[in-house]
Amino acid sequence: MCFVCGMKNDFGLKASFFELENDQLAGTFTPCKFHQGYPGRLHGGIASTILDEAMGRSILISDTNVWGVTVELNVKFKKPIPLNQKLKVICSLTSENSRLFEGEGKIILENGDAAVVATGKYIKMQLDKITKDDFVDDQWFMVENKNDPKEIEL
Repeated sequence: MCFVCGMKNDFGLKASFFELENDQLAGTFTPCKFHQGYPGRLHGGIASTILDEAMGRSILISDTNVWGVTVELNVKFKKPIPLNQKLKVICSLTSENSRLFEGEGKIILENGDAAVVATGKYIKMQLDKITKDDFVDDQWFMVENKNDPKEIEL
């Protein structure tokens, strides 16, 4: 039921995430009328949400046993984001130590422009320290699919 990646959440973004060959995390999503703030525009809080999720997941590329728990999120809105367009989110780690990591990310419009950029700081945490619930593998973890892109064109 995750709002960002839950495929069974009727009101969610149903985002798909991919590990790219350059050690970046990419995702795709298509916002709809349920995600709008102003008419026809993605709500800024939802734009922040997907960037937070993607940056927090980016640690999984280097350590599949660690998840990111948000400490700080900084977001800059550059352009309005229209609804009903397939969008890309691209994130990467910028620094890491034994306890924390930092990342940066952006939401890319269909024309290649960066609409929202963000930086974040996260605590590294084992999943069993976050929750005691069991998660279905294909809803919370990256599952490789032969059709997953290896590169995302900007």
